[in-house]
Amino acid sequence: MGRQLSALDAQFLNFETAANLAHIAGLTVLDPTSAPGGVVTKAGIIDLLRKRAHLAPPLRRRLVEVPFGLDHPYWAEDREVDFDYHVRELALPPPGNDHQLGEQVARLHGRRLDRRKPLWELYLIHGLAGGRVAIYTKVHHAAIDGIEGAEVLAALMDLTPEPREVEPDDEPLETAPDLPEMVTRGFSRLLDNPSAVLRFVSNAVPRLDELPVVAQIPGAGLVARLIRGLGWTGDTPGPELPDLPRLTVPRTPFSGPITPHRRFAFGRLPLADVKKVKNTHGVTVNDVVMALCATAVRRWLVQRDELPAEPLVVGIPFSTRGEADDDSIANQVLLATTTIPTDVADPVARLSIVSTAMAAVKERFSVAPATWLLEFSQAMPAALSGLADRAAFRLAARTVPVMNLMISNVPGPQLPLYICGARVLAQFPVSVITDVSGGINITVFSYDGFLDVGIVADREMVPDIWDFIDYLQDALAELMP
Repeated sequence: MGRQLSALDAQFLNFETAANLAHIAGLTVLDPTSAPGGVVTKAGIIDLLRKRAHLAPPLRRRLVEVPFGLDHPYWAEDREVDFDYHVRELALPPPGNDHQLGEQVARLHGRRLDRRKPLWELYLIHGLAGGRVAIYTKVHHAAIDGIEGAEVLAALMDLTPEPREVEPDDEPLETAPDLPEMVTRGFSRLLDNPSAVLRFVSNAVPRLDELPVVAQIPGAGLVARLIRGLGWTGDTPGPELPDLPRLTVPRTPFSGPITPHRRFAFGRLPLADVKKVKNTHGVTVNDVVMALCATAVRRWLVQRDELPAEPLVVGIPFSTRGEADDDSIANQVLLATTTIPTDVADPVARLSIVSTAMAAVKERFSVAPATWLLEFSQAMPAALSGLADRAAFRLAARTVPVMNLMISNVPGPQLPLYICGARVLAQFPVSVITDVSGGINITVFSYDGFLDVGIVADREMVPDIWDFIDYLQDALAELMP
């Protein structure tokens, strides 16, 4: 039986518009000299995908909608995927430098995926300087979260230039329920809904200040604190929940509704240097990453004479994968918000403040089970959730600022990997920007001794996106012992 999308998965479908796109991607840069014949071909990639698609299930899943939107859609698997459609090939004009590659990726990243087919595309890009090639792969966020996205890439990669042997696919295909069953299930959920809503409200009220949109509504945080002060923590007993900081979201040049057009820049930071800073100041690698991003954003705003007096508010996605008791394929990602000290001039002080803020976020979410929102987000009827999701998104984008930008740090393998015999030189993440999250997203993926940084921005809001890469490198040098 095909698996059903969770409420969170469906939200990634519901909020998508021409400007707000909900796919995540990766840019893999390869050295083809170790590949057979010293080349990577479209035919070779398709052959690899045919053999390993069962190791990366999102590549075979397509959406099956429930009639009248009575319930969330289902996934159904296709044994025969049209790989010639999904895998495409292009070349950069000379000289094939990084800026040209970033421009091409930005164009590809600004295009919606076809929901009638499995929700992914792969582009083999030739013509890079130095004889390199690149692979840009995007998958809809409804199908994967950041951690599972890395796992999908890992299924296609090898530890040596010689591809490993993979057991053939002998598992039965997952199929969606037939039409009568889908309708019956949808009505059944509607009938069960009142009690689910009550459970949701009971658990949500003490945690209103955890919800990125709701937390910005005047009085929401006060209500949550008063309720917790009375000892009400919902269905989850345990220690008192620590307060989260009260956030005020200042206006910046990258605030407000975004356009459909993107810019993309990428670069690398030596992980050894980041760890030296970590050890010198007694913080974590993630603290250093957050501080470097704060410094880069501060410098960009100062250069434009647009630095707000208040600290910026940042959204931080984090995975809850591993906390659930099942093998759910659903997105298991939540979004925390905190401030980054862009208002502080001293870089060491910025790092210290970031470390304190991140410790507070970690403490809160270690005390309050991180999966509560995922579990209870199923409460709203699917027939209404699409309208509610879109309405909340429009409200947040236009009247209730939620955050200024997003920063994410995803751990990756610290050893060289290969695709079709070609060595992976770097793996740059290409993430999401929306009206709600702001016009900049900085995502970091650690790979083989480096932090690979991918920055996505709205094309109109941030015309000089490559400056951020320079600022990040300068920020690291500034903190080096």
